[in-house]
Amino acid sequence: MGLAIPIETSARHIHMCQKDFEILFGEGRALTYKAELSQPGQYVCEERITVTGPKGTFENVAILGPFRPETQLEISMTDSRKLGIPGMIRQSGDTEGTPGCTLTGPNGTLEIDHGVIVAKRHIHMTPVQAMQLNVKDNDDVFVITESYERSLIFADVVVRVSPKFALAMHVDTDEANAFASDSTPSGVILKLFSGNTYNLQKWAEEIQSGIHRL
Repeated sequence: MGLAIPIETSARHIHMCQKDFEILFGEGRALTYKAELSQPGQYVCEERITVTGPKGTFENVAILGPFRPETQLEISMTDSRKLGIPGMIRQSGDTEGTPGCTLTGPNGTLEIDHGVIVAKRHIHMTPVQAMQLNVKDNDDVFVITESYERSLIFADVVVRVSPKFALAMHVDTDEANAFASDSTPSGVILKLFSGNTYNLQKWAEEIQSGIHRL
């Protein structure tokens, strides 16, 4: 029996560096704690911003704390189309070459030239949990969801391991809408190919080449 992994929906949000935050909210202003998130030390803030792209705008976008070294906006593919910017799937922190947007707060407006990503679906876990599941940091795994009558298999789910993490898989709103039918969805890592982790793209290319793995 695999370890049940809680699946959490990550709606659009932004992580900010202190410099950018002060441009939008005023010099010397600090983040205002509102509520704790599932990952230790992470929290949602009282402050909200407006995000604008060439085609559309989102108001009341949540800011997550604490401050980070670089500002990073995380959206879904549907969001990217509404904003009119390319949806680039990246791991958190991998922002080189990504699109930018306009950020507006009560004290100012800021143009960022990069930092907008569609977060690659991922699982947070501790080193002990990684050992239990026989995976390691940055592995790509398959996860089968346990959700009434809308179960599906997610491929290319990246494993992120740290003693600071709590076990949870994060998907965006597009992905959650495809399967979630209860308030506490969960999933398990699906062992394919003798228990080895495997990249879906590589598997698809092998099938097209006539290689079929059991």
